[in-house]
Amino acid sequence: MSFKGFIWKSDPPANIPFAKSDVWEGLRFTGESRHYAVGDTFYPSWASDGKMYSPFTDGVTEGVACNSQYILRRENGKLIAELTTTTGQAILEGDDPLDLKIIPLENQYADTYPYTGRYPCGSLVHNGMWYYGTYCLGLYGSTRFGDYVYNWPHLGPFVGFRVSRDFGKTWEECPHTPERSIFNETGLGGWPVKIGSPHFVDFGQNMQYSPDGKAYLVAHGSDLKFYPVAIEDFAHNSWITGDQIYLIRVTPSPETVNDPSAYEFYAGKDENGNAVWTNDFAKIAPLLEWKNNMGCVTVTYNPALKRYFMAVTDGRTTVSKMNTYILESESLTGEWKLVTYMKDFGEQAYFVNFPSKFISSDGSKMWICYSGNFAKGWNGEVINANPPDSAYGMVLQEVELCKKN
Repeated sequence: MSFKGFIWKSDPPANIPFAKSDVWEGLRFTGESRHYAVGDTFYPSWASDGKMYSPFTDGVTEGVACNSQYILRRENGKLIAELTTTTGQAILEGDDPLDLKIIPLENQYADTYPYTGRYPCGSLVHNGMWYYGTYCLGLYGSTRFGDYVYNWPHLGPFVGFRVSRDFGKTWEECPHTPERSIFNETGLGGWPVKIGSPHFVDFGQNMQYSPDGKAYLVAHGSDLKFYPVAIEDFAHNSWITGDQIYLIRVTPSPETVNDPSAYEFYAGKDENGNAVWTNDFAKIAPLLEWKNNMGCVTVTYNPALKRYFMAVTDGRTTVSKMNTYILESESLTGEWKLVTYMKDFGEQAYFVNFPSKFISSDGSKMWICYSGNFAKGWNGEVINANPPDSAYGMVLQEVELCKKN
């Protein structure tokens, strides 16, 4: 689809904790877009063979159906939840974001117990190895609080990675389980989850721009309990809402990605402003904080501009219109500054990321990838496609960074 280009008005709330960027002041949508009518949860990783590889789920992608939430079936008059779900993966071929060939591979099964959903998150193809992460949601797909229905309001833990050595043809199962996740976190009983849905920082083809050869992941979460003593202590911890963002890193290999002792965790900054890293998960500290405004997060490095761009979603109540804001920084550990705050982007856009393959040579243009409008009309709220082409599946929109005068 082509439409008349426009600059999305940045409309941040008064309590936003980020200073405005010194260089950029918005995004211009050029009017070039493509909606691929497939499943959602696409996070493309650009591999050494020139192709992109991505997870997907909850939909039909070129004839392959996938469902990452529990299924209810009736047996002898009783409803029984089948706690085995599927996660999908696909190859994205082509150099034109408007004309990609999406090739789904065979689904993989995953146990969810004691949760009821297990979804894709961090995905990386590096040196021919595909690392595919999953995280848990539950206990229910939708929950009613008073007069309002929430979609997956309980964030479970990041489980770990399954690994493929042949670009997704065969897989080695993750050695961890939802009950015994890699970082020993649990969302049961209202306990806080910090590394719930991590995503790899996109360092370009085959991770070529990693500053030290390590893979970095960003994750949204909270250090508060979900079930509070007082409402001000309530953790906003769902698949799309959060209070904080965390940063971790590992040297990627089939042996290290599932070894918790191989990870380093960002633990704040010292008195000189230098980042502190630790192998002790108990000492992890938030990279960024903004209560109930830090949902799903991704980061991409723009080599021409020598800047990192972070996309964060504020999912509000999980089924309403959603806000997306873009931050930029010269360093992964900050300072992060605001490029634009796009109120009601999508109007319900989620899983927002910038695939590094589609950054222009001068860095001024990128393609924003997201899914949209999965809960159109839930709870009586009217949700429209804004910008045009926003719909369930995988959406790619060309955007141009607006420089300050």
